[in-house]
Amino acid sequence: MNGRIVVAGASMGGLRAAEQLRAAGWTGAITVVGDEPHMPYNRPPLSKDVLAGKAPFESLAFTPKASTADVEWRLGAKIVAARLAERTVELDDGSALSYDGLVVATGMRPRRLRCPGPLAGRHTVRTLADAQGLRDELTRPGTRVVVVGAGFIGCEVAATAVGLGVREVTVVDPLPLPMVGPLGELPARALLKRHEERGVRFALGTGVAGFEGDDRVTGVVLADGSVLPADVVVESVGSVANTEWLQGNGLDLSDGVLTDEHLRAGGHPEAVAVGDVARFPNARYDGVPRRVEHWSIPTDTAKHAARTLAAHLAGGAVELAPFAPLPTFWSDQHDFRLQSFGAPGLGLEDVRVLDGEPEGDVLVGYHVGGRLVGVVALGGHAAALGAAKYRAHLLKQPALTA
Repeated sequence: MNGRIVVAGASMGGLRAAEQLRAAGWTGAITVVGDEPHMPYNRPPLSKDVLAGKAPFESLAFTPKASTADVEWRLGAKIVAARLAERTVELDDGSALSYDGLVVATGMRPRRLRCPGPLAGRHTVRTLADAQGLRDELTRPGTRVVVVGAGFIGCEVAATAVGLGVREVTVVDPLPLPMVGPLGELPARALLKRHEERGVRFALGTGVAGFEGDDRVTGVVLADGSVLPADVVVESVGSVANTEWLQGNGLDLSDGVLTDEHLRAGGHPEAVAVGDVARFPNARYDGVPRRVEHWSIPTDTAKHAARTLAAHLAGGAVELAPFAPLPTFWSDQHDFRLQSFGAPGLGLEDVRVLDGEPEGDVLVGYHVGGRLVGVVALGGHAAALGAAKYRAHLLKQPALTA
């Protein structure tokens, strides 16, 4: 195969796409463009081991497969525009790259709070530089930390901060319980109790109205007018898809890049999307296009998208079953783990304890029409293993639309 495939994004999704393109038989050139100066690395440890000072960068870097030895890496460069009809992308240095195939793997960036007040002392956790900068602040004696957002990253950062001996850690969220959106009330209450027992404070059911301080944040003003003293603020309030560079090409970019069941972007068979920027229908469930921000998704999407793109560029038909991954996530907090398989978010109206008790190790099942669609374990190693035992069962379940 001759020609070139440009992979936009040099994180895990970009690396896996390059590897899977080679596995799918693409022998032409591959150029991967990424705005960070680093080769692809593992992001989940950033809010845990890296922040805690237990993991150097070298331990995070992925080792590319030998098949990608000839891949060109354009690091510290950013794609700022694309002309899909002309099959070119423009970089921030003014240069342009032509391509035969395009992989969109530009991922997400943290959403920022738009509230009045100083910016200094306010952090997000997405890159290695973010984690290193935040760690420098958390290790100062007497630090008071406010984490805005009680989702995955917020809860992990709060747990890590407590483990570092931070003087005071408070989590703020407009919802009544941490992670109640993806988990439902029962596991969320159990999670809240575990965090509180380990020293994390919570201000739930309220939002942030602003930040106090002149040159640097000194407090967080809540919606009810009360103020939480803060030397450091961590904003963990969701993410924004990096899709601005794709505007003007007729794509649906309302929430990431809308794809079809083979991860093709819009009506462009030469362009596919991978990772958490892709909004795809999952044939395993109801076929509604969704983005999935789980660690397993870059690899799952890259494998399918690479086969789709390689087949198109070889001039053949795409003879693949519709994309139907089994989402998987985990989150290590304090001395316990959340482990999930399937799609718990689809079964929040029918949540049942499958094993254990909420006060200890517990395994929870999520159902649609009486059918198990996801499991979540909360607790120690045994609980996580209990969830894993349901993986084969979930894989064998027929589609919800069947």
